Amino acid sequence: MITLDKYYTQKNSPIALFDSGVGGLTVLNELKKILPNENFVYYGDTLHMPYGEKTKAQLLEYSDNIFKFFESKNCKCVVMACNTTSSVIYEDVKNKYNFKLYSIVHSVSEILSKLEIERLGIFATRATITSGAYQTKIAQYNKSINVFGQYCPQWVHIVEENAMNIPKNIEIIRNDLEKMLKNKPEKIVLGCTHYPFLLNVLEKFADKDIFIDPAKPFAQYIANDLKLNHLLNDRKTQQDEFYVSSNPENFKHSAKMFYELPNNPELLIFQN
Repeated sequence: MITLDKYYTQKNSPIALFDSGVGGLTVLNELKKILPNENFVYYGDTLHMPYGEKTKAQLLEYSDNIFKFFESKNCKCVVMACNTTSSVIYEDVKNKYNFKLYSIVHSVSEILSKLEIERLGIFATRATITSGAYQTKIAQYNKSINVFGQYCPQWVHIVEENAMNIPKNIEIIRNDLEKMLKNKPEKIVLGCTHYPFLLNVLEKFADKDIFIDPAKPFAQYIANDLKLNHLLNDRKTQQDEFYVSSNPENFKHSAKMFYELPNNPELLIFQN
């Protein structure tokens, strides 16, 4: 059992989030709605995007640099908004650093297992699907749900390039969706934080109620846990910080659908 004695417990310290790009902003957006007093530090590792095509060794290297940076910022917890890192390296890093880690896959799987359905689709990156993390975690709570995983290799690039309305990309998204629908899922999880950016396209070809954006239940899970452990910020200072490892201007532009950054994020590249 992990105790909070290991972690920084300053309730007014910031919450950190990281992802390979803009995708984690979907989680940040939900967190800011329900935790208005919190301060946030966000890191988008755009230099190494997409994470879904990287090896476990590479993901461990990237995350170690980011986590040490978050430690230097005295963050009270870190949100693994990235489904890929949550799936592939969470078990390796969960006890390694001086903060509590929230994994989107592990948290959301418990919530998904409570759905009264028999067939569940998961759209995710190659690494997430290959790891079988969603299937394994959901089965731990509910073995009666059949999970159908499908990776979408081009979706992250489409979002990062803010190119979801280009006809050829709409066709790519439609074809991937039609492949999934052959499994007759009752719900489809957008198991990469980039994918909710594509909802406007997906909803043209399927009922919008079939799609689940994990950002909403994940944010509520984090809020509940922080409250339970008396770690909610009691001061409203709103000192959010944003960092990327490449192309700050592109990041700000691509983020617009879910989050309006007041300025370009700061460029921060780690040297090994």
